[in-house]
Amino acid sequence: MRRNNKDLLWLAILVLELVWKKPASLLIFLLIGCTWYGYQTFVGHPALSFKGLPQTQSTLNANTWNRTLTNQAFLVGYSDKRGNPLWVSYALQTVPENAPHLKRPSRFTADWRAVNKVTHQDYDKSGYDRGHLAPNYAISSLYGKDAQLETFLMTNISPQKPNLNRKLWQRLEEAEVKYFTQLSPTIWVTAGPVFDESIESLKNAHNVEIPDAFYKVYAMSGNGKTYLLAFLMPQTVKGNEPLADYVVTVDKVEELTGLDFFHELDDKEETALESTLDTQPWQLDVVNHIPSRY
Repeated sequence: MRRNNKDLLWLAILVLELVWKKPASLLIFLLIGCTWYGYQTFVGHPALSFKGLPQTQSTLNANTWNRTLTNQAFLVGYSDKRGNPLWVSYALQTVPENAPHLKRPSRFTADWRAVNKVTHQDYDKSGYDRGHLAPNYAISSLYGKDAQLETFLMTNISPQKPNLNRKLWQRLEEAEVKYFTQLSPTIWVTAGPVFDESIESLKNAHNVEIPDAFYKVYAMSGNGKTYLLAFLMPQTVKGNEPLADYVVTVDKVEELTGLDFFHELDDKEETALESTLDTQPWQLDVVNHIPSRY
């Protein structure tokens, strides 16, 4: 159930009144809050991200500020300033053959947690698709209906040109769920937008910036080793290009986004992995030319 701002205000007043009348209740609230924070930090977040959540490289750069929104099957680093998720992270396994094919919702939903309210209609007649960062098909197949509905929250959406969203990006989504998941028990994915210095916004929503490109970074472990693979895809793609044309180092993605990935890795290992471009462990030649569905 989604709460609106009036619901939250009512809840806040109720909590304050309870604390005022019964000070001991404050201890209970603190205990519950600490327990929830500890669970998210040490259990919930690590299950959906690899070696730490993305962090801003400079706290002075407001364009990279984000706050973590926790969903059932993915995490979002949301920027209220830009009206975009700066990153999402999720974990994938092989989709079972008997996984239900859930009907796609017809509309997207504003997220009550966002200060910068973005709605479905903000994208109408803009020339941009409502681009999923945590994908509908993979999340719905692995985690069910409630998790699927959360992928249709506007905090998981970023403006994407049709040829990117419906073709190249869709092809990469298919590669990750149908092919990459065959390589390791778990594949971790981090995805998000890339912005340049020139700010352009949706014509119906000046609170939503239009990215210039998008990235995806994959991680997997096997034989005691960690393997990374990163893509950088501009909005100007035609959609039928080989996926390998857009492979970059993780260092390049960090340079363009101002984010730091996998900071929990040993520093020496992180430096080596993030500066290396190696597609062989990912068998990229198998998925390089898979066709789009659209």
